[in-house]
Amino acid sequence: MKDLLKFLKAQTKTEEFDAIKIALASPDMIRSWSFGEVKKPETINYRTVKPER
Repeated sequence: MKDLLKFLKAQTKTEEFDAIKIALASPDMIRSWSFGEVKKPETINYRTVKPER
């Protein structure tokens, strides 16, 4: 436990910012982030990992 606390205290590097900008992404920008292909359009239940009908 002491090792964990020592590790966490060592990781306290603070960065300061003067400003931050938040903006919405355009549909084209979101598409540029995507990859892969949907081969089966069925919805999978994340708890049972079975297709829902």
